[in-house]
Amino acid sequence: MKVPVSWLKELVDFQLPIEQLAERITLAGLEVEEIRYVGLPLPAGPVEGHTGVRRTAQSNLTGLAWDRERVVVGRILEVLPHPNADRLVLCRLDDGAREHTVLTGAPNLFPFKGKGPLERPLKVAYAKEGAVIYDGHRPGWELMTLKRAKIRGVESYSMACSEKELGISEDHEGIILLDDDAVPGTPLADYMGDVVLDISLTPNLARCVSMLGVAREVAALTGVELRQPSYEVGWTGPMLEGRVTLEIRQPELNPRFVLGLIEGVRIGPSPYRVQRRLRLAGMRPINNIVDATNYAMLEVGQPLHAFDYEVLLRRSGGEPPTVITRLPEPGERLTTLDGVQRRLDDFTILVADTQGALSIGGVMGGAESEVSERTSTVLLEGAAWDFLNIRRTVAAQKLASEASYRFERGVHPAMAERGVRRGLELMRLWSGGQVAQGLLDEQEITWTETAERRGGRVDGVSGKVSSSRFEAQAVAAKPLDVIHLDLEATPDQVKALLADLLARTIQIPAEIPVGVVTALFGAPFFLYLLRRRRRVMF
Repeated sequence: MKVPVSWLKELVDFQLPIEQLAERITLAGLEVEEIRYVGLPLPAGPVEGHTGVRRTAQSNLTGLAWDRERVVVGRILEVLPHPNADRLVLCRLDDGAREHTVLTGAPNLFPFKGKGPLERPLKVAYAKEGAVIYDGHRPGWELMTLKRAKIRGVESYSMACSEKELGISEDHEGIILLDDDAVPGTPLADYMGDVVLDISLTPNLARCVSMLGVAREVAALTGVELRQPSYEVGWTGPMLEGRVTLEIRQPELNPRFVLGLIEGVRIGPSPYRVQRRLRLAGMRPINNIVDATNYAMLEVGQPLHAFDYEVLLRRSGGEPPTVITRLPEPGERLTTLDGVQRRLDDFTILVADTQGALSIGGVMGGAESEVSERTSTVLLEGAAWDFLNIRRTVAAQKLASEASYRFERGVHPAMAERGVRRGLELMRLWSGGQVAQGLLDEQEITWTETAERRGGRVDGVSGKVSSSRFEAQAVAAKPLDVIHLDLEATPDQVKALLADLLARTIQIPAEIPVGVVTALFGAPFFLYLLRRRRRVMF
């Protein structure tokens, strides 16, 4: 999992140097395989603490530091045609100190060519003569130094950069268009420099497959307060009631389903800071609506799916649509978002309406009801699915997705409402839509905050572990709020959750009788201690 540190620090404002943080969370079980610096200076010396294939401490640092003097925010004042080339343009660009003429072939500037001075100048990433950047025209990551040259009769010595040239992603389809808050002349590293931690997560750490999940671990390890994302929504539209109905036919496969609606949306690109974060986290930006679902998923761990409400309304003949979760009819097929028509197995849980299947629950949406440039009203789904059934479906269809990666490891039903709330608010902020008041929420779930563990008891509130043979107090009780089981763990995950969490957060004596360890915590905890080289007495 790729974690941009700027995003992580919004949720837990730790003060540790990045290299020390990587060592700390690696020793806690979240193995940092790579630290990638995007614009910020790399450490001068070796870094230990994150691990390689053989689980040995090693340094694995990559990235490019942007020269603070030569790579800055610029603003394009006018886009002019090139006198000798139709596929090139000349830009009047202000770097905060003086004006330059910059030559580029970026296709996303062509709509502005010959339109005169721009009423709203374009903010860009500007690299001056002598800057070291990546060569955007060569495969891989090959560095080059900008030098003065003549191209089709026009002198060129600097450039407006794409993401590939700055090492953000492999995208070289156009130059970066920054958000309006970028100030010309500001060192680009100050404006958007970042560090990305590439963390290898074992299946028992499903609760960490989100920025919030990693932040929770960091908070527990450092004693810094965890800041939850806001789940408040600006309810500005009419009531949702009566506009859609919901029917769950297989609650054992779909214990909770939440729907929200936003109308009057304008489909377009997301703010650049959002696009950049998605790319740093390994996802491709699409549009402001789809990006909101992916952003919320990466942030809080709840996969979401957006339906074009007008399509559902049309399928239902103008009547309020009914969303149904059910098993397939014999021979039923569905064309998924990847354009493949799929024959559905009899165990595959579907999201459907009265006219047929709409999506494969927890795996991938259907092509007919996807959000498009014509979409104006969005019906947003957040649900909980049986993780074993999702695994079976993924294997049978040979269809993995970011959503299935999370659902097949277990996403607690409590997260469905929070994910929908977060997704709706992001859509409202980025698309200008009005959120219908209220949510449609059907659920059949039970869970507990306290779990029994082989003669021992773990209290998820106090953070104390006790039994008749062994007692240990948490290092810091407050951060152990992370084991509130109603937030992140399904009943099937409780044992693995406690074994892992206790191993990393409880003060364990240097010598522990093996009988005590296995009787109280079981084999997973015993093996964890061996892995951490604790002395276990046989």
